[in-house]
Amino acid sequence: MKKILLPILALVLFSMHQTLQAQAFNADTVKAQMIRDWQRAKAYTADYLKTMPADNYAKHPIDSIRSFAEQMLHLASGNIGLISTATGATRIYPGFNMEKSPTAQNRDSVAHYVNASYDYAIASITAMDPAKMGEIVKRGASGTSRFAWLQKAFEHQTHHRGQCTIYIRIMGIKPPNEQLF
Repeated sequence: MKKILLPILALVLFSMHQTLQAQAFNADTVKAQMIRDWQRAKAYTADYLKTMPADNYAKHPIDSIRSFAEQMLHLASGNIGLISTATGATRIYPGFNMEKSPTAQNRDSVAHYVNASYDYAIASITAMDPAKMGEIVKRGASGTSRFAWLQKAFEHQTHHRGQCTIYIRIMGIKPPNEQLF
């Protein structure tokens, strides 16, 4: 009898442990982790902005692609647009195309807009009701959950910061080390 009860008891205890762990992982936990990830991403991107020399912000590695400044401003625009969709927060700089603005291309302006976009993302996620993460939001032809829009926003900024690694390397400079934690 003991040979049968011990494995059953172990299975029940394991099941209870798994259930308790799953219950601890909720929308508030996800929101808190997202805020930490956006804070980390802001610091990581700031290192990229500092690493690229100011006189190289306007350089295009080849004519058909964005300059470093345009790439970073595109990242900032994406942060604002995608986070606005995800959280419902009012966009900062509505109607302003920072990527194409000649006054936004220098190092100080780029740093200002990029940092403001991260501050906006962090503040918008902080203010978001985590119970609404499952709501479906349409943007153009795409409709998905607020949670998925948050993930897309994070993926977008990660993608464009990653592209900037090549811009820095082309200048013969070592890019910032990965900052996963």
